[in-house]
Amino acid sequence: MAEKHIKITEEPSNYNRLDEMDSLEIVSNINNEDKKIADAVELVLPQVAQVVDETARRFENGGRLFYIGAGTSGRLGILDASEIPPTFGMPHDRVIGLIAGGDQAIRKAVEFAEDDTEQAWKDLLEYNINDNDVLVGIAASGTTPYVLGGIADAKKNGVLTVGITNNPGSPLAQSADIPIEVNVGPEFLTGSTRMKSGTSQKLVLNMISTALMIRVGRVKGNKMVNMQLSNTKLVDRGTRYIMEELGLGYEEAEKVLKKYGSVKKAIDALKQ
Repeated sequence: MAEKHIKITEEPSNYNRLDEMDSLEIVSNINNEDKKIADAVELVLPQVAQVVDETARRFENGGRLFYIGAGTSGRLGILDASEIPPTFGMPHDRVIGLIAGGDQAIRKAVEFAEDDTEQAWKDLLEYNINDNDVLVGIAASGTTPYVLGGIADAKKNGVLTVGITNNPGSPLAQSADIPIEVNVGPEFLTGSTRMKSGTSQKLVLNMISTALMIRVGRVKGNKMVNMQLSNTKLVDRGTRYIMEELGLGYEEAEKVLKKYGSVKKAIDALKQ
């Protein structure tokens, strides 16, 4: 049984009488609280880097990265996973986000879905999760049964587990192989973890996935050379990347990009 811990995410706001504030006062105070987030994330950078290193090693051997969560945490995991294919040209089945209650819960809350300790592992088994994969459980409270159950079952099956939480010492932090405990303090609106807690989770997920993609060769210099050319803006961006790298004019660079289908393929072909 996990030791008792202080639920910082449930502690009273540093502000009172929110309903008596004018709009500028409200947003100014929210902004003051938001300024604390990056500093809190800075304290866990060694753990974030460890996750990147461990995941990159597995990724290069065909492993995958899974996110599980409920509510805001689940949606943030899905958001991060869904942006990997268009940004880095990776297949959709390499970074996978799952939410308690299934895809319908992305837009509309599914009552009590997060209270099922067995469902996460059932969801993961549909993807044949194995010991070459990494599982990241995301839960501001660190007590979400869906996430805790998934982490526990994954550990039993040799999967490396990571816990992103905003309550240091929480059950999630204690059970994950690599805990990432981001203490952002009480929320401006008491208990509303979609705010500072959610923002901190987004920052950490951005770091994990972006650093991972850089480490496994999906970035050249500082450019997204493997991005999908799925709209006019991205075709234009890719064209300019090629212009910069190969010294071509715009029209010629655009023709080359369309011929090879990606910035990386075009540059590799023309630099041979």
